[in-house]
Amino acid sequence: MRRGKRPKWMIDIAKERMDILFSLAEKEFARNPQRSNRYVFLAKKLSTKYNTAIPFKWSRRYCKNCNKFLVTGKNSNVRLISSEVHIKCCECNFIMKIPFIKEKKLKRRAKIESYIIQKRAHE
Repeated sequence: MRRGKRPKWMIDIAKERMDILFSLAEKEFARNPQRSNRYVFLAKKLSTKYNTAIPFKWSRRYCKNCNKFLVTGKNSNVRLISSEVHIKCCECNFIMKIPFIKEKKLKRRAKIESYIIQKRAHE
């Protein structure tokens, strides 16, 4: 094992703990937002300590700038602007921009394929 490299079982435990912390943050946000922000902070610390990425389903649920837990309608806004999803944190006014070009391409391809199938059926 290389220096600084963690075994797989440690990384798996860290990912599981991050998942638990984010689910606790989601449950706790309505009653105590400061506690949910603390859970996000702890999950980020785990992520850096074990050099792992935060699970994808939670990676867009916190602000990358101020590390606050984001809930749409409470402390964040979501907008679709020119093939991008803009998630704005109302705490620090930071905007995360996430492209959705792949989804548009898949939708366009499906539309073309259905048109071709219909055209063949009429011939």
